[in-house]
Amino acid sequence: MKKATREPNATPRDADSPHAEAPDLLLGDAVAGAAVGVPVSHSVSVADVPVTPAPMPTRPRAPSTTTPRKVARGLAASISSTQLQQGIWVRTLLMGNRFRVIRTIDVAVSCFPERPFKAALTAAQRAMRGMVKAELLRRYRTDRFQTVYGLTQKGVDWLDEHGHDAASSVRRVSDMTNPEHRLWAQFWVLACEARGLKALTEQELLQALNENVKPGQLAIQGLLTVTTTRGKRASTLQLRPDAVAHEQDGTTWLEVDRSKRGSDREASLAALVSSMGRILKDGSTLRRVVILCKTERIRKRAIAVLNGLAEANNPEVLIAGRRHFRELEPGSYAVWSALESKLRDGRTKLVDALAGHVIVQLLPIWLPKVRIDASNTHSLAGWFAENYLPYKRPESLGAWKAPVSPLLKPLKNTDAK
Repeated sequence: MKKATREPNATPRDADSPHAEAPDLLLGDAVAGAAVGVPVSHSVSVADVPVTPAPMPTRPRAPSTTTPRKVARGLAASISSTQLQQGIWVRTLLMGNRFRVIRTIDVAVSCFPERPFKAALTAAQRAMRGMVKAELLRRYRTDRFQTVYGLTQKGVDWLDEHGHDAASSVRRVSDMTNPEHRLWAQFWVLACEARGLKALTEQELLQALNENVKPGQLAIQGLLTVTTTRGKRASTLQLRPDAVAHEQDGTTWLEVDRSKRGSDREASLAALVSSMGRILKDGSTLRRVVILCKTERIRKRAIAVLNGLAEANNPEVLIAGRRHFRELEPGSYAVWSALESKLRDGRTKLVDALAGHVIVQLLPIWLPKVRIDASNTHSLAGWFAENYLPYKRPESLGAWKAPVSPLLKPLKNTDAK
């Protein structure tokens, strides 16, 4: 099996160094220089002496009423360039310690979400070149021709000097063959955090679930227990997401689909979305399931599963345990359930209530392929200025808040993993 190969650390071009330009030479200066220093003692005819024309009288200029244009300095107006670079490096290296393997687009999301995509990508590329040149990160190429980076021991030492614990990840990165699934899950986590949400990868979630498990006790392996039925065979499954985000009304569950689901995985998906509104093992309520699909074919198949549930359940009266799936727009569904409501006389009745949403959309696989020069042929759509990251938010939930620069916020320490 082919492993990730290390790329030589190429010396980057210094895109920030301005080219020195000679000042323009004025015609008046040249003429005046030719007339200076003519010796008086020499016999010179008037015709041989260059004549400097008398200056023409100039009309006094009226005072300008134009307000000088202010140049936007961005973050440099709040912090020094040295502090800014240090903040970018600290944030990026801690991210490398947290996830063990990162991409340039992760830096764009984590450090520059408030900028337009091209500006964010340009700044991220510049930062990565600097850290690779300083040997704080090491560059690798996966067998799928993706460029990824691992944290070096020199990077660990640099973080230690700045008050952060870390552990090198280059050995682990070099053993990876195709980390695409985990890369997209962590990209989604970073996009959630850019929107101000708390988010966890699958590994971080499992660690949190088992934080209080005592030695000898069985470890918690899933966030949700479901039962699936195929024919006459019923199976109990422990489901866990690729990542989760905690929002004010409950949990958003992420599924990254890089391949078409087989019958078992489709049954698991049906059981998952039919659990909307249930209490999860961390005590939160399942409110959203986001399915990010690598191709249009995979997206259509996931939508077919949801449409199948709608056709089977929507004609039936809502009862406890049953869900209705109402399409809001292509790929977006509102999930309704029946909740018990107490009457004044002590009796109860079932009331239709919105349990949550299911959102199916494409992974933005085009974003890491964007080139910042004229040769780019990939779309720039799908960045934070649009309703796309971390997911297409239904209108009933309100619009996403625009990201602000995380570089102005203090960073929490990240323990080595």
